[in-house]
Amino acid sequence: MHPLLHTKDNTACEDLMVALEQCHAKGFLWKSMGMCNDEKALLTACLKTERIKMQSTNRNGVADKKDIIRQKWKEIDENS
Repeated sequence: MHPLLHTKDNTACEDLMVALEQCHAKGFLWKSMGMCNDEKALLTACLKTERIKMQSTNRNGVADKKDIIRQKWKEIDENS
């Protein structure tokens, strides 16, 4: 598994990552015959869900920061 996937942000998918690693550890033929496709599909879906949650959180954070900046500029304009 790519090292960047093993971060604190992806703890919800950790079981699926371990399952995929165990499947891949069974050998090249096991992987090449598509025996790990189910695990990979589940992991991809889980990571996508986590990414969407993170994007939503980031968008909300940016909106809050923009509101603060607008408020500060408004105060600056009023005091000028």
